[in-house]
Amino acid sequence: MVIENTSETDNILEVQELRKYFPVKSGFFRRLVGELKAVDDVNFELRRGETLALVGESGCGKTTTARCIVKAVTPTSGSIKYKGHSGEIVDTTELKGEPLRTLRRNIQMIFQDPFSSLNPRMNVFDIVSEPLTTFRIGDRADREQRVIELLSRVGLRPEFMRRFPHAFSGGQRQRIGIARALAVNPEVVIADEPVSALDVSVQAQILNLMSDLQEELSLTYLFVSHDLSVVKIFSNRVAVMYVGKIVEISDTEELFSNPKHPYTEALLYSVPKTDPRLRTEWEPLSGEVANPLDPPSGCYFHPRCPYATDICREQSPPLKETSPGHWTSCHRSEEVELQGVG
Repeated sequence: MVIENTSETDNILEVQELRKYFPVKSGFFRRLVGELKAVDDVNFELRRGETLALVGESGCGKTTTARCIVKAVTPTSGSIKYKGHSGEIVDTTELKGEPLRTLRRNIQMIFQDPFSSLNPRMNVFDIVSEPLTTFRIGDRADREQRVIELLSRVGLRPEFMRRFPHAFSGGQRQRIGIARALAVNPEVVIADEPVSALDVSVQAQILNLMSDLQEELSLTYLFVSHDLSVVKIFSNRVAVMYVGKIVEISDTEELFSNPKHPYTEALLYSVPKTDPRLRTEWEPLSGEVANPLDPPSGCYFHPRCPYATDICREQSPPLKETSPGHWTSCHRSEEVELQGVG
């Protein structure tokens, strides 16, 4: 099912019917015995200049979706349409060779773990300038000047560029990763849980840096996260994933205050609250997350859903617009009153 863009907002990315199935083989002859549906019919658009958060439990397909967009993994089917400043629209799933290289200049990625995403045998200059070398941008003097500019922009001293990653803290390493992602002036930055491995105080610094960079450089973010407290303050819109499917998309404020999918309601109430006045009685979800190797019939969430009926067990709900800009994949989204958080 494809989401039709009904607004006049300029979309920089449109993901339509995206699927990524990983073959599962067994036995001496490695025969195909099934497929793991990591991403299963995902649809969303990314608007120019916004931050769209992709949230859900670990293993729901968030990172695989992000890697499909940069074509670090090849999608099984579907389309990912990218519209650059030139106005030309290209389907990234069909790109190879030089056109794919051009795409990767425009869409860069910040990785989750700052300790494993940086090569310990390369110094900071080599790490940050590597994209410039790969795309054959400038000579060594130009690259050194660009690295100095980037390090200053992310809050690091230029003389650090001769040091190796082991000499830095986790927050400083993530700043180096951000500088590397910005080296080739991308339009879209995919941030795969960029603060989950950092201390809370450092998380705030990195998020503030990313926010400032977005404003200064007119960046568009796809922000992959499982931390809803971070998502609430950093994102413009939120897309909720469950077992490879998008179950709800909405503006951040609307989603937090008025969720339409039971899984979103459960996610919101699972966030710890320090203020006792905001704590409420909440029954945790029962059962286990559906197996992407053998998902249940109908709605994948129905075995855990307290509101499920027969139609939920028999038919997969389409992703439909229940109110302007608010998309939900639930048969009972207009019947059941769900509780949000302030």
